[in-house]
Amino acid sequence: MREGKDRPLTVHQLNELLLICSLVLLIAVAAVRISSRSGLPSLLLYLGIGIAIGQDGIFDVKFDDAELTQVIGYAALVVILAEGGLSTKWKEIEPALPAAVMLSTVGVAVSVGVTAAGAHYLVGLEWRQALIIGAVVSSTDAAAVFSVLRRVPLPTRVTGVLEAESGFNDAPVVILVVAFSTAGPVDDWYVLVGKILLELAIGAAIGLAAGWLGAFGLRRVALPASGLYPIAVMAIAVVAYAAGAMAHGSGFLAVYLASMVLGNSRLPHAPANRGFAEGLGWIAQIGMFVLLGLLVTPHELVDDVWPAIIVGLVLTMVARPLEVFLSLLPFRIPWREQVLMSWAGLRGAVPIILATIPTVYGIEGSDRVFNIVFVLVVVYTLVQGPTLPWLAKALRLGRASGAADLGIESAPLERLRGHLLSVAIPAESRMHGVEVAELRLPPGAAVTLVVRDGKSFVPLPSTVLRRGDELLVVATDPVRDAAERRLRAVGQGGKLADWLGTGINGGNAGNTRGRLD
Repeated sequence: MREGKDRPLTVHQLNELLLICSLVLLIAVAAVRISSRSGLPSLLLYLGIGIAIGQDGIFDVKFDDAELTQVIGYAALVVILAEGGLSTKWKEIEPALPAAVMLSTVGVAVSVGVTAAGAHYLVGLEWRQALIIGAVVSSTDAAAVFSVLRRVPLPTRVTGVLEAESGFNDAPVVILVVAFSTAGPVDDWYVLVGKILLELAIGAAIGLAAGWLGAFGLRRVALPASGLYPIAVMAIAVVAYAAGAMAHGSGFLAVYLASMVLGNSRLPHAPANRGFAEGLGWIAQIGMFVLLGLLVTPHELVDDVWPAIIVGLVLTMVARPLEVFLSLLPFRIPWREQVLMSWAGLRGAVPIILATIPTVYGIEGSDRVFNIVFVLVVVYTLVQGPTLPWLAKALRLGRASGAADLGIESAPLERLRGHLLSVAIPAESRMHGVEVAELRLPPGAAVTLVVRDGKSFVPLPSTVLRRGDELLVVATDPVRDAAERRLRAVGQGGKLADWLGTGINGGNAGNTRGRLD
């Protein structure tokens, strides 16, 4: 048997490890509730748990394996991007794609240059270290963007651009960080641009192909158990990442696009697929942030607090607004939306993970780079996340009406070629007071059951719907989407939705962010 530190875990040690991991997970799950009540981004609470466990913390656990952290962080990011892609609606993101691509390419270049210049001239970092920091913090974090934006009712164009940007900009940033962290001279700018464009093209092609083939197969192969479908969907997403990375493309872009294709395809058990991915996404976020908290040594951060704040000011107040302004010039986006996009360039675990790359490559001063990035992310996430709803309200970019969107779940009736729509009417919905007949659902759709105060009944055409009701709507395949659009229109505009400009294709219906399964 091997001696010393190479000795394998005993059963007792394994049980202790499982107990500690379970307790950490339970504490982190409880932190989600605290986060939702306080408005603080959950990543700060998870990082705090890791710091409390790690060096200088309660248990003084010493962990300094940057390479392992990077590997686990990449794996967690794959799961987070997969969950984000599955829950992204194509109709919302399609108009935002050109702007997101510009932000992910031209915008990244602007952000890296401006931030690196600030780090060099204001903080005194060497150019290589300054460029690494500029590249690292130019990546918006998918987990932070998905978790914060989906709690803020913003116009579809804004959320679409920001979500797509967070899924696209990892590829160019990773290429730049690796290039700046490699010993020897950095490639010429046109070589880096060529690499970025090539990797994006390869990743996009593989991601779209994997998503289409996966959706095609899942619709035609009857699996023996419904629980296998969510596993198969996540497996397809991971295969897309692996294939993209092995083909020297962007694996992150591949997994995001493959998941988006799968999420917008009519797959069996789609709500269960998304629920499973959401659960895995939470576990990935919790594990990733706790591990990053373990990696940091708090007493070493003190000397780098002010440099991090200065670099963060340059990034937030100069680089990000300039990036948004220059990238979005061709699209004539209103200045209010540009201001909000500038403030909503949220950073999270991704920059911290990328900051481990120079450490793995043995770059001089890499520890200071990591510390600056860590402090910057924590401080500015603490500032930007909670203030984003306030800024949206100040810019008058929140939900235009007081009506809340409906919660709609869909379950396919494959053999009957139909769908069951479960509709929850929130307190602010304008469907309150509308009679069932006044919904004017398309032929082939009907309200078959109403659940009110814990009791269910079959409604009459004259039944008046109330806030808090849950409806069961049956719709045939051809009219399923039309029925859902009509329900959302009534929820936003009431019984006169079509005449008030809040019908299926108009008004605020396009700005909803409800669950569409």
